[in-house]
Amino acid sequence: MSDEARHAENDDAQRAAFLVEACQRIRDQVGKIVVGQDDVIEQLLIAILARGHCLLEGVPGLAKTLMVRSLAESMELSFRRIQFTPDLMPADITGTDIIQVDSTTGHRQLIFEKGPVFTQMLLADEINRTPPKTQAALLEAMQEHEVTVGGKTYRLDEPFFVLATQNPIEQEGTYPLPEAQRDRFLFHVVVDYPSRDEESEIIDRTTSSFQTRLEPVVTGLEMITCQETVRLVPLPDHVKDFVLDLVRAARPNDDRALPWVSELIEWGPGPRASQQLVLASKARAVLRGRHHVTIDDALALALPVLRHRIVPTFNAEAEGISVDDLITRLLKELPRADPRVL
Repeated sequence: MSDEARHAENDDAQRAAFLVEACQRIRDQVGKIVVGQDDVIEQLLIAILARGHCLLEGVPGLAKTLMVRSLAESMELSFRRIQFTPDLMPADITGTDIIQVDSTTGHRQLIFEKGPVFTQMLLADEINRTPPKTQAALLEAMQEHEVTVGGKTYRLDEPFFVLATQNPIEQEGTYPLPEAQRDRFLFHVVVDYPSRDEESEIIDRTTSSFQTRLEPVVTGLEMITCQETVRLVPLPDHVKDFVLDLVRAARPNDDRALPWVSELIEWGPGPRASQQLVLASKARAVLRGRHHVTIDDALALALPVLRHRIVPTFNAEAEGISVDDLITRLLKELPRADPRVL
């Protein structure tokens, strides 16, 4: 190995070590405020490292908002929260041009007043409570990291993340997210109830004089460096083949789909699912101190990556088969190549 190659390898190893250390510091800070939810916090960190957005689903009172705010504070990122309501307008998110009068000349001019989307970490609270027109105002921001108003395009600050929440129990007065917008989210994370011990700790912290303060332990620029590190992780061919086989097996019109898929799946995931499962798997691998991706990484993240990208058929819904059940069956029945014979 040449000196130049050895130096590059050492540099990559140092960057990976910094990423692991930075994420551990973030976890420690968030743990001062949020009790439990370790898997959810890890998935949020993976989404951020993969430059993705997250959709959090859970009943009220599970600290979803607190979790997102704590992440922003620990990473020294600007944070804004939008409470989505039926009367929210697109301009309430993106901003709008307003007329201002110059006090010295008396001339009127249009000035762009930035909306709350101009932040680094945006919490879209109960995103399914606003009509599709307003939901769509986030599409350009999520995909292009920019906003166009009045024919002018404005770039958003980097890093930029959208973490949206939705309540699964109150369906009246809600507007399900269209497939195009759901596909923009890297993960659909289900936030579950805490364990008994965790809930006991929550009671102790919130009904006493317990106080703590979060400290920023990572900067936004350092997180951008960590995102670049994730993309340098090599992807073995057998892992890429597994991701391709998994995603394509969930499409009812694909030649390699499993026999039962056309009966139970109406629409399968698109190419963005493959891309984002690979990126998320790379981030997970680095967080676990590895410089390569394994099939186990893809298996661990298949549910949050695919559950919002698969539409079950009427037959599946009538039989009480959930999307998670379909993904679990796919993972169980999909053949896997042995990397030792490749």
